[in-house]
Amino acid sequence: MRVVQGRVIRYDEVRGYGFVAPDEGGDDVFLHVNDLEFDKRKLVVGAVVEFDTEEGDRGPKASQVTLVSTPVAQPQAVAAATGNGAATVLTGPPAPTIVLPDTGADDGDSVTSRQLTAEVTEMLLAGVPTLTAEQVVLTRQAVVALATAHGWVNDPA
Repeated sequence: MRVVQGRVIRYDEVRGYGFVAPDEGGDDVFLHVNDLEFDKRKLVVGAVVEFDTEEGDRGPKASQVTLVSTPVAQPQAVAAATGNGAATVLTGPPAPTIVLPDTGADDGDSVTSRQLTAEVTEMLLAGVPTLTAEQVVLTRQAVVALATAHGWVNDPA
């Protein structure tokens, strides 16, 4: 076992399980409420956790899960039109701010498919935290395939 850090990409509070995308890439890791070492009410999509990985019945499984940080949601005012033409101000979660990691590559430089996969994963998690693990995996595979077809990735031989 080894300690890994990752971001919660899906969590079903009712069923008590979800998935974590490891920061180092690779397969998403199964997460069960019984393996949390903190109050389960603090576990939300987008939370950063540290955990040991072990091989479960159906693939990688997180154990001894600790909370590193939770996403901060600030209410955002949104004007909604009412039936009489007046506007009502509603509050809700903020529009996502996408902050991409600095890869050190200049504009026009290609990246490896591994680097692109990591960046696309971070972008998807930050931009649309409600995506399921399967949706993240399928989307990043499609983006990497497109980038490869266009010669935008440079994997060493």
